[in-house]
Amino acid sequence: MTNVRCFDALAEKNDLSDEKIKKILVKYQQEQELKPFQAELIHLQTYLEETGKRMIILFEGRDAAGKGGTIRRVSRYMNEKHYRIIALGKPTEEQRGQWFFQKYVSQFPHGGEIAMFDRSWYNRAMVEPVFGFCSDQEYKNFMKGVVGFEKDLVRQGTILVKIYFSVTKDVQQKRFDRRKDDPLRQWKLSEVDVMAQERWDDFDKVKYEMLRRTHTAAAPWTVIRSTNKHLARLNAIKSILNAVDYEKINRELNYIPDDDVVVSGAREIELMQRERLRKGQKRF
Repeated sequence: MTNVRCFDALAEKNDLSDEKIKKILVKYQQEQELKPFQAELIHLQTYLEETGKRMIILFEGRDAAGKGGTIRRVSRYMNEKHYRIIALGKPTEEQRGQWFFQKYVSQFPHGGEIAMFDRSWYNRAMVEPVFGFCSDQEYKNFMKGVVGFEKDLVRQGTILVKIYFSVTKDVQQKRFDRRKDDPLRQWKLSEVDVMAQERWDDFDKVKYEMLRRTHTAAAPWTVIRSTNKHLARLNAIKSILNAVDYEKINRELNYIPDDDVVVSGAREIELMQRERLRKGQKRF
């Protein structure tokens, strides 16, 4: 009741419309819904610290799929001493001459730490081949080597969570349009983003190949339908919590992912195969 009075006072003071008030209330309620799960993330951190385990979370997906917003919700209340967010830029000249995975390995977590990659080595499987930022041979070498790389990583005790945020073409365009019109979001819109709509089918092809060849028992993909940002964030957090075998503190929470939002990598491959057959394309 107190919160309602506060919103009423805010609306009166700022002369807000009913629609704006409704949006503020919905956003507030959504953030409240996330909080108990965010509290669980802190307990997960404590478990990793006490056991010395390492955790890597990959946030992948097309531009405007909701990766950044989810990362902010995941890390919002975490202990800053025990997590890092890694968003690497273009490789330097020195890095170009190194083993491809070297710049990523240098960012890997130590015991008790979580490393969250806002895009990862899978740039080589998606963005780079679509825009010609790598050669065909570099792409082929990556696709041949990444499965063994990840298996070795997991075998040596690192908890690896791979999340792919899946957004529709129409929703991506709407989010790009919002970035154009919002001065607080314009910095997010790049030339590559603009070209992403034109290369939609190309991204579909490399996404299919990436999932088909890198979804493994050791390092499976979790696909999040991110049309609804709030549900995507909530279910991504659930997926992260379920990836670690720690004793959950709040047993009253529902940790089961929403089937309409979370899809296994294997299921996504099957759905994409059906779509390819429907369009008359080869299955493989």
